[in-house]
Amino acid sequence: MNLTQAFPRHRTLRVGSVDTYVAEAGEGPAVLLLHGSPDTHAVWSEVVARLATRFRCIAPDLPGFGRSRAAGEFDCSLDNHAAFVRDLLAALELERVHLVVHDIGGVYGLAFATQQAPRLSTLTIFNTNFFPDYRWHFWARVWRMRMLGELAMAITNRPMFVRELRRGSPRMPDDYAAHAYDELTRSTKRMILRWYRAMDSEVFTGWDERMLAATANIPKQVLWGDLDPYIAARMADRYGGEVQHHAGCGHWVMLEEPETAAAAIASLLTRHA
Repeated sequence: MNLTQAFPRHRTLRVGSVDTYVAEAGEGPAVLLLHGSPDTHAVWSEVVARLATRFRCIAPDLPGFGRSRAAGEFDCSLDNHAAFVRDLLAALELERVHLVVHDIGGVYGLAFATQQAPRLSTLTIFNTNFFPDYRWHFWARVWRMRMLGELAMAITNRPMFVRELRRGSPRMPDDYAAHAYDELTRSTKRMILRWYRAMDSEVFTGWDERMLAATANIPKQVLWGDLDPYIAARMADRYGGEVQHHAGCGHWVMLEEPETAAAAIASLLTRHA
């Protein structure tokens, strides 16, 4: 996997209170790809390498991740998640995009979709949660606890981190797992703790129903890794749209089957250009 050459263009944009690092590749209809935790824009590298021949691929580092700097008081509410995506599109001078989301990037993107669905041409959802009856996985419950979360972050080392990523996606490439650990900086650890502590499952109450209603008429697909130990496979069908279950993949389908993932995204975009 080439994590550097997939994105030939890079810049930093002021988005609200966040100095946001944005990586881009290709020309054509705009595709905004929002990563999860503990990732950066690089999680999309192999997918973007295949899409950039036909589309303009835009992959920011989310606030507090990678090279995007967010203040310690960054508001992790769903309203502010939506506002971040809105302000990012304004900074990019884009009125409408094809949106691709994963994990916490799904929370950012789906909050935005709930409020401004007409600005989405299509929506592709990888493993994520946006429902109030979801019960956080083991590590999320640890991170949500004061002091215990800080301790867990402090003792995290490379073998432990890579082992956990492999538990999430058994076929994750070695170079990506190593890269992800290198990007797990002190500021990223702090943001992960802040984000999970702000995300009581109850915050999604009402948002889930509004999201489903807002996106009902948007061309939508779900690409789900059924081996995901963090979010059950049954959750995939709750988003509606075209659902593809990848029985041999875990949480990171875009890393385990990038060619299949890119082909599915390109197909949806082409059918609804």
